[in-house]
Amino acid sequence: KMSQVNLKNFVKNGRKIIGAVLNYKDCITDNAPEAPILFLKALSSYVEEGKPIRLPRAFTKVFHEVELGVVIGQTCKNVSIEEANKYVGGYCLALDLTGMCFIGQAREKALPWDMGKGFDTATPVSRFITHQELPNPDDVRLWLKVNGEMRQDQSSEKMYFKIPELISYASKFMTLEPNDIILTGTPAGATTIKHGDVIEFGVGEILQCKFAVQDD
Repeated sequence: KMSQVNLKNFVKNGRKIIGAVLNYKDCITDNAPEAPILFLKALSSYVEEGKPIRLPRAFTKVFHEVELGVVIGQTCKNVSIEEANKYVGGYCLALDLTGMCFIGQAREKALPWDMGKGFDTATPVSRFITHQELPNPDDVRLWLKVNGEMRQDQSSEKMYFKIPELISYASKFMTLEPNDIILTGTPAGATTIKHGDVIEFGVGEILQCKFAVQDD
């Protein structure tokens, strides 16, 4: 049985943050993707509770996206969907902050998105969540409030590609290692945050996080 002790420091010890785009049914308006759409975020984008989210001066529009994060517990490569859950070490709650102003322009020009997803503090995360705390990650409530107003509120049951599918697909291209995380996508309701906002977000009754937003 894999140890969960070392996974508590996934922020310091992980080597990859993998994100998923368009992975909630309420966000898919046109043709559904045939395979998961994944991207990488810089490890330096992590920020933990107690420190503020800092919005880059270069951006005019940054969106919040609440997500369930999957923390990999064992090294794996080319894993089948059927076997994938064996490699889940636990979970975290996360925000995938997005410079929409940047990504909008990048999409039009077919340019990379990295700066819009990997800026400093673009990945606020909770503490590590154990399997015991979250026995059913496939149907747990994810919610987010800005200044007390509910902005996102949905069950992970609405994920288009489920956790094993995301792990299996990612593992075709790169070895997944302990403490790596996969962000599983965000439900509808993502919108702008600004200097002075307070963001609260939670997963079921398990935990909630709070971050202040500041201009850099």
